[in-house]
Amino acid sequence: MSGIVIHLPRGVRGPHSEPGADPVTLRLGPGEVARFGRGSATSPVELRLEDAAISRLAGEIRVTDDHWQLSNHSATQTYLVENPEGAGEYLRVPPRRAGAPIPFEFARVVLPTRGGTTAAFQVFAPDHVYLDPDRAGGSWGTHTLMAYSLDETAIYFLVLVALCEPRLRDESPLAVPTTPQIVERLAGHPGCVGLTSRAVSSHIDYLAEEKMRLSTPAERHEPSRSARRNGKREAVVSVALRFGLVREEHLALLPRRGAAGPREPERATLR
Repeated sequence: MSGIVIHLPRGVRGPHSEPGADPVTLRLGPGEVARFGRGSATSPVELRLEDAAISRLAGEIRVTDDHWQLSNHSATQTYLVENPEGAGEYLRVPPRRAGAPIPFEFARVVLPTRGGTTAAFQVFAPDHVYLDPDRAGGSWGTHTLMAYSLDETAIYFLVLVALCEPRLRDESPLAVPTTPQIVERLAGHPGCVGLTSRAVSSHIDYLAEEKMRLSTPAERHEPSRSARRNGKREAVVSVALRFGLVREEHLALLPRRGAAGPREPERATLR
């Protein structure tokens, strides 16, 4: 695993956090550590969670070669690690547990607080690798690893299929769906209730930067944010179709056209 991305969204640091506190995004490679908690001059932390129930140094995340670990430094509090894209799966990390291995590709680390809400941050482990399905058995050294490791049950894969749909259906040789069009297309999927434009943009960034490791011409030469976004979408679709990452049979994952379900109000959240 080449590393992980940790994201602390705006407004989820705890009920006593400063209004309008900026989000924090960290990238860690193998061997690197990020600490979290209330922090102090003697206990600096990379992820500050502001509530009296959270220790100054509440815990740490450590990246290894093939997974990441969570250590709970609290003597009394249990932390939860949730799988936002699963069927309610979660892990408990008890007090003083060191180096608990976390298996989820996407995870939400949740800490209890004294208020009516919790403090939480998200961890993306983009390089979980999968063996070539055509090669079974044999020693590890004889296996071929997938160049693009995609989880076809994840929300980001639905976003990718929706991006590729017009070209797979021969409806448009050039145009790639916009972010609002993706939100509307996936509205009828039970796993995408409340999916926002910001979440879709985050999934596209994740696909381009972490899963496919792309650097688009627009990013290199265009200062315009919209140009960068368009170039990223087109590059993701191009790679997915050229290498057969998305095929016609994947269209069955999308909701039936015209079957859009009820939409929740737009929320600034990552899914």
